[in-house]
Amino acid sequence: MNAANATLVIGATGTTGRRVTAGLIAAGHHAKAAGRTATPVTGAEAVRFDWNEPATWDAALEGVDRTYLVPPIGSSDPASVMLPFLRRARASGVRRAVLLSSSAIPAGGPAVGQVHQALPGLFEQWAVLRPSWFMQNFAASTPHARSIRDEGAIMSASGEGRVGFIDAEDIAAVAVRALTDTRAPDTDLVLTGPQTLSYGEVAAIIGEATGRPVVHRQLTFEQLRDRWAAEIPMEFATMLADMDRAIAEGAEDRTTDTVERLTGRPPGTFRAFVEREVSFDRLGDTAGPAALRPAAR
Repeated sequence: MNAANATLVIGATGTTGRRVTAGLIAAGHHAKAAGRTATPVTGAEAVRFDWNEPATWDAALEGVDRTYLVPPIGSSDPASVMLPFLRRARASGVRRAVLLSSSAIPAGGPAVGQVHQALPGLFEQWAVLRPSWFMQNFAASTPHARSIRDEGAIMSASGEGRVGFIDAEDIAAVAVRALTDTRAPDTDLVLTGPQTLSYGEVAAIIGEATGRPVVHRQLTFEQLRDRWAAEIPMEFATMLADMDRAIAEGAEDRTTDTVERLTGRPPGTFRAFVEREVSFDRLGDTAGPAALRPAAR
């Protein structure tokens, strides 16, 4: 892929975006690393992009024939800004789009589900990645990481429900294939790790790996909603709490073979992730709301 056929990576410094950008560069592809501040990314062309500033769109799309789409963080109505951009992208010559969505949101569902539904009608080649909840939601400076560090607890309203937590490394590996393979998937892809775990089991694994006791503290729907609402709009907080309630009812108790089928290797385990990325001296205190979603950047 030459400079006239670049891949635009939106959210290129985020959790999946930076890994997608690195994967594209490693494979010899030209990547345009898009973000609100055009942060330099080694090996990529940095470009300023803001979903809410259409004046930034045309420069970002110049020379681009495919794009990785991370929705605006924290928006309960991403379609209102994403669909106008996607129509402009199609008109400018973009042929393939890969959208980051969530296993919890089907085509036509709330939020990014509306973009998912529209994507096949906009592009001749496409894919929607629907990962389960990110393993990275327990690392760095996320809300879960803060509560683990400060209270020795993970808070959820998920009961004994189980989740096929997935490593962002595996999401990015699938995204790179979806962007660069000769044939696009032209479908949605549910991505999970190799096993399902309850939050209680997650807490136990983190405790074993870090040598510090960690427990799962069960909240009610209302308690979790209000906890999130202290950081993000109530509408979005309610949607997230609803997702936890769905976990309790078994909605995320599944695994798929998609990662291995598309990348040729099995997805990483939660224990391997914890040993690689989670330690108490790295659990920061500057978390923003970006991690408060199954598909955080």
